[in-house]
Amino acid sequence: MTGTHGARIRPATRSDVGPIDAVETAAFGHEADHVRPLVHALRKTEASVLELVAEDDDGELIGHVMLSRGWLDAPASLVTVRVLSPLAVAPDRQRQGIGRRLIEHAVEDSEEAFSPAVFLEGDPRYYAASGFAPASSRGFRSPSTRIPEPAFQVRTLTAYEPWMTGTLVYPEAFWATDTVGLRRRPLP
Repeated sequence: MTGTHGARIRPATRSDVGPIDAVETAAFGHEADHVRPLVHALRKTEASVLELVAEDDDGELIGHVMLSRGWLDAPASLVTVRVLSPLAVAPDRQRQGIGRRLIEHAVEDSEEAFSPAVFLEGDPRYYAASGFAPASSRGFRSPSTRIPEPAFQVRTLTAYEPWMTGTLVYPEAFWATDTVGLRRRPLP
């Protein structure tokens, strides 16, 4: 088994589609029936801005993260932001820092693109270690009441300004694939 130092992070390519589907299936189980269609739908739209994979020393794909374009419906104007979803790591490679490395690469790319914030739905116990915080406490409103308040999270970046508050608007692919809101288990 290779530790986090042996995992290489790189942009996804067309030849990664099958292995990405396999990682999503292994990581999400029955929920992959929602996640895979989301990934495929996002790839077909202009909302997709970044897709990264992690591979081990043998070239096996062991992780995947995707960033898409979302919008913040702020009082002053519509602000383009990023949405991190999905994040998946092969179950036998979890707890090795691979997911956090994928997140950090995605956040670095967002920072370089002058995105003011990255939003996600997920377990706050996991994402807090990567600098994400409850979005509602920062003046942001969830795009759906199906998202448990603790799961709606944000990491603001250098381009963020205090007037940038309001409701997050997901790209159409999230709604078309019914992937808004956590389905797996309730958060504590």
